[in-house]
Amino acid sequence: MNTRTCAQMIVHELLIETQPGYRERRLEVEEETRRLLESGRAIEAVGELFTIDVIVNVVHRTDEENVSDEQVQSQIDVLNRDFRALNEDFADVPDPWKSLAGDSKIEFTLGEVRRTETKSEGFGADDSVKHEVPPVDPDHKLNLWVCSLSGGLLGYAQFPGGPKNTDGVVVLNQAFGTIGTATGPFNRGRTAVHEVGHFLNLRHIWGDRNDCTGNDFVADTPKARQANTGKPTFPHITCDNGPHGDMFMNYMDYVDDEAMFMFTLGQIARMNAALAGPRSALVTG
Repeated sequence: MNTRTCAQMIVHELLIETQPGYRERRLEVEEETRRLLESGRAIEAVGELFTIDVIVNVVHRTDEENVSDEQVQSQIDVLNRDFRALNEDFADVPDPWKSLAGDSKIEFTLGEVRRTETKSEGFGADDSVKHEVPPVDPDHKLNLWVCSLSGGLLGYAQFPGGPKNTDGVVVLNQAFGTIGTATGPFNRGRTAVHEVGHFLNLRHIWGDRNDCTGNDFVADTPKARQANTGKPTFPHITCDNGPHGDMFMNYMDYVDDEAMFMFTLGQIARMNAALAGPRSALVTG
C-alpha cells in the first residue's frame, strides 16, 4: 500500500463490456456536461451550495475492519474540508496556480452507517462488495462502502451514467478517514476525496494515457505524462509543460495524501455540471 492505486478506469471499461447501454449513457452524460458548461449553467452552479447525503456501508470480517463511528465521522469531516477548500494545506498550492484553486461549494452530511458482516477476506474491482451489500437509494444518496480490498487497491468509484445497483464509492478500510485503521501514507482521508471526484465525473489528471495525449476534459489542468506518486517536488516537468510542470498536488493525481490538496476551478465546474445535470437528484440543498 505504498503507491496509490485506483481501479476507476478498470471499472469503467468493465461496465462498457458488460452493461448494455452504458457506453451510450456515458456519451449522453458528456454531451449534457458540455451543454451545461457552454451555457454557463455549470459556472452559475459554482455559486450555489450543494449538500449530499452519505450512506456509509461498513463491510467487515474482523472486529478491526468494523471501523468506528468516530473513524467514519473523520472521513466526512475531511470531505467537507477538502471540497470547501478549508484544508490547512490549501495554502500550499503553488503560487502559479493559486488563482485556479477553489471552493467547490459541495458539502456532505452523514445520513446512516450500515454495518454488515462478510466472509470475504478482500473484495476486488468487480463490484462484488456492492452485490453483497446493495446501495441504499442511490439516486438520492452517495453510498460509500468501506471494506478490505485485494490487489493493493485503495478504492474506486462509478462515473455518472452507470447502473443504479452499483452506484457509489468504494474505499479500502486502511485508507478511510484519519484515525483507527487509517494507515500512512493514505491516512488523511484523501482516497475518498479522489474517488468522490470520480463519482462527480472527474477523470485522472493525466488522462489515463502515459504518452502526453491523455485528456481529463478540464482546460485548466496541465497535460502530464503519467500518474505522479509519493511526494514529488515542485516543479515536476513532463510533456513540455514547463515552467510549472505537472499539477501533482491535485486530488485527481496518485500522490500520497499529504501531497494532494486542491481542485481547480475547471474541475469544480465539471463537478457542478454533474450535480446540475446527471446527478441532480443527489442534491438536497
